[in-house]
Amino acid sequence: MEMTGERRIPAPRQTVWAALNNPDILKASIPGCQSLEKLNDEEMKATAAVKVGPISARFNGTVHLTDIDPPNGYRINGEGQGGATGFAKGGATVGLTDDGADTVLNYAVSAQVGGKLAQLGGRLIDATAKQMADQFFERFSKQVEALSPAAAQPVPAEAEAAPAVGGAPHSLPETVAAVEAAASQAAAAEAASPEAALAHGGGVQAAAAASMAEPVAVAKAAATSPAAISIWSLLPQEPFGLPLVAWVGLGVYALILLLALGSML
Repeated sequence: MEMTGERRIPAPRQTVWAALNNPDILKASIPGCQSLEKLNDEEMKATAAVKVGPISARFNGTVHLTDIDPPNGYRINGEGQGGATGFAKGGATVGLTDDGADTVLNYAVSAQVGGKLAQLGGRLIDATAKQMADQFFERFSKQVEALSPAAAQPVPAEAEAAPAVGGAPHSLPETVAAVEAAASQAAAAEAASPEAALAHGGGVQAAAAASMAEPVAVAKAAATSPAAISIWSLLPQEPFGLPLVAWVGLGVYALILLLALGSML
């Protein structure tokens, strides 16, 4: 079986190279990998559970790195034994090149299997190998992005503390607290230097005026807005010297009298 391809990874080449030599990242990226231990700079041992079609196997093997050229690439060779299921061995050449801020990873893989795995047919084995390669690079890219310096940049404190623009007016307690804080600063400046206190006093007055401007404007707007007019407020309270309730009673009495006269007629 042979397979070639390339993948673009959004990270600097040095970061990708470091990830290719990190056992923890490789273990998290290899599908079915149960353990991966680095013996030295050129050798690792691994255990992986692999499923190919109807056959599942647990492989134990070793991996050797050769032609190491940091941070440009290396060649990796390995062999694993799966007991009665069969064996797998092969190698891959990995190369890294810069492409702007990203890194392009090129690979060429050659492998062979034996035992029961060989009886499944080349088409099924090739499809499984391609699927495992896609899963590896998808996981590997996420692991590398987490190591990229751009992903670790903190948000500036000034941006977090920046006040909202065009927000709601300050409440009265907030305004009082701001004025008190400004007064405390003015007192501290006066104790340190009279000249500094004089300069700071103007700033305090300006801050207080700005802080009070919005609540005062809101109060003025509330005071000048016209009140709602009710139709009952337009009626006189005592027409012809009698309370309004008396007139309502007389009207009801007159209506009852008219109904009684109408029934008699």
